[in-house]
Amino acid sequence: MRPLAILGVVLILLGIAGLVMGRFSYTTQEKVLDLGPLQATAQEEHSVAIPDIAGIAAILAGGFLVYIGRRRT
Repeated sequence: MRPLAILGVVLILLGIAGLVMGRFSYTTQEKVLDLGPLQATAQEEHSVAIPDIAGIAAILAGGFLVYIGRRRT
């Protein structure tokens, strides 16, 4: 398989994953208190929504790259 076709397949898979999952979350730690040897931290969870149009655009772009990658000889 050619590099463009491989990139296209990766984009298609990422687009499908974005549409299926819809959002992902991650956790960060923030230092709340720092008094010499005494420290306190708080964990905060962040959530990032993936727009549906981004997933659809990735699938379409991936399909185009697969088409171009396989067509070139």
